[in-house]
Amino acid sequence: MSCTGRKIDQLRRQIPSFACVPGCHDCCGPVTASSEEMARLPVKSDAEHEAALEHWNCVHLGPDGCQVYDQRPLICRLFGTTASLPCPRGRGPETPTPPEVDRRVHELIASTRQVLV
Repeated sequence: MSCTGRKIDQLRRQIPSFACVPGCHDCCGPVTASSEEMARLPVKSDAEHEAALEHWNCVHLGPDGCQVYDQRPLICRLFGTTASLPCPRGRGPETPTPPEVDRRVHELIASTRQVLV
């Protein structure tokens, strides 16, 4: 595993999870991810990407929510866990993501080539 892959795994473990409102996908718009994160996701066709973008959705959003939840990118994991990316429905973990972890995620995003998921 690459150095970036190890950093991603380390950061993932430090972002708390929480229960979303069932059926909600308010935070599932198009996002970017690093090549390392993209390699963990199923490949989607150009047509699938275009169809998702027409509705301002993520290509991995299915009828029952995120189809790649366990492998979702870091930015998706941060939604609802930090003050800078609040859940629009007021949900979140009991203990938010520590500011240092939030900063390190954004530094990693800024330091890697990002592509549209």
